[in-house]
Amino acid sequence: MQESFKTFLLTVCEAEEFKKLEVIQSLWSGYGEIARYELENSPMSTIVVKHISVKGSNEHPRGWNTSNSHNRKIKSYQVETNWYQNWPNDSESLYRTARFIGAHSIENERWIVLEDLNEQFPLRKQHVNLKEIKSCLQWLANFHASNLNQEPKGLWKIGTYWHLDTRPDELAQMDESELKNNASWIDRQLNQAKFLTIVHGDAKLANFCFSEDGSKVAAVDFQYVGGGCGMKDVAYFLGSCLNSDQLEALESELLDFYFSELHTTLQILNQAHDFTAIEQEWRHLYPFACADFTRFLLGWMPNHQKINDYNFKKVQEVLGSI
Repeated sequence: MQESFKTFLLTVCEAEEFKKLEVIQSLWSGYGEIARYELENSPMSTIVVKHISVKGSNEHPRGWNTSNSHNRKIKSYQVETNWYQNWPNDSESLYRTARFIGAHSIENERWIVLEDLNEQFPLRKQHVNLKEIKSCLQWLANFHASNLNQEPKGLWKIGTYWHLDTRPDELAQMDESELKNNASWIDRQLNQAKFLTIVHGDAKLANFCFSEDGSKVAAVDFQYVGGGCGMKDVAYFLGSCLNSDQLEALESELLDFYFSELHTTLQILNQAHDFTAIEQEWRHLYPFACADFTRFLLGWMPNHQKINDYNFKKVQEVLGSI
């Protein structure tokens, strides 16, 4: 560890000493790690540090070791730092995230120091029940309502890690199809929506931390946060925790719940938006969000389990509307 970062960490945490307790996870493609540290004589007992090495890597698990891939990741870490550093991050806000403590960089090394969410949100889940799914949808609704019509300053102009303009390699790898030929049109429908918000951009189940009873969640990993239609997050999240049959059976109930929560939060915030118009537009764009992500998967990993009958049905619904 760089001596300059050691000094920085002790200073920003008001600590006398620290030690690494565990590596929580390695970053995608070998770009670093996320680790938990214990502090001595500090107002905080533990913190989480995201350490990024931006010099590059040849470890992509899918073989996408291109300049596009590297440049996208480098920008994503800059965006994440900007998000934590410059956007509202109140622990009592309607959507819970880790409190930003500090950021440090030297040469090709960067560190983001964050609150450890484990005390309040100790659980990570691979499988969720309906109540827990709704807890995540409530977080997304609160997040989208709180950031409605906000300009994504310092973030991705268009959020989500699968955004078409940032994925030319994957598009080129797609087999010729009507979906490929209309990828740009689908992208435009989503990005030219009248009502846009800030999207998390990688709102999969693995990026939510749960309270003990599953009624509250916090979200992590804001590398692809940026502007967009809220349905991108919703479609992606639901696909991360439900299979094709479950999506078919629960779609109406879960979308109804999301929009009910969105409406409630807009009322709490006393924002003068035409909710009926928002709901009408975003419900219309939900299948577009499903089709957009399916387009990415068909180029990136065409045998992925998320490519299923439900999503193909949504693709056909969108293509049939042209």
